Amino acid sequence: MPLFKTININSTTQLLVWKITESYEQLISEVKLKEKSRLRLDGMKSELHQCAFLSVRKLLQEVGFSDFDLHYDEFGKPHLETGQHISITHSHEFSAIIISDKIVGIDMDLQRDKIVTIDYKFVNDAELNRLKNLDNKEYIRKLTIKWGAKEAIFKIRNERGISFKDHIRVSTFELVEKQTLAHLHFGGLIKDFRIYFEEIENFELVFAFEKN
Repeated sequence: MPLFKTININSTTQLLVWKITESYEQLISEVKLKEKSRLRLDGMKSELHQCAFLSVRKLLQEVGFSDFDLHYDEFGKPHLETGQHISITHSHEFSAIIISDKIVGIDMDLQRDKIVTIDYKFVNDAELNRLKNLDNKEYIRKLTIKWGAKEAIFKIRNERGISFKDHIRVSTFELVEKQTLAHLHFGGLIKDFRIYFEEIENFELVFAFEKN
């Protein structure tokens, strides 16, 4: 399938989403990989993960980049040769990238009932109390957005020891608002973030900008 969606967030930030319908054979025939990436791809046991990896390279091609422009640091954080900020996510049949002149993180997750059974692992008691009166569907959506926001922030900071439950707070929000704020308090570090979210089919796409 061609590019699923492009969101031009502002003049220096672009978000692209790919829905994977192609076979591994088709995707691998349409991208060029550096040797390190080819070895990483060959080491993946799941064809779904391989297709996600390749679809990200397809997204890069959509905006004039290639696998040769993408590099990962020692902590696994992606970087572009141009110095622009990039964040990457994939979940099931979707993958997405966001490229910006600003510090940014992205996450995409399927809405699943299972998240209710692990809410206590990434949401503190105060946050849970604010959500307890919601119906099941809204509860699942808001939990998925909270998870995505915290994952996006973690991708930005990428520091060991950060706890989703203890160190990252997502402010109260309504689904129709499609945005909220979040705060990271970790050691002596205090950072604020703007969070944006959008529902795509049964997935939640969430991205975060670090506030100056």
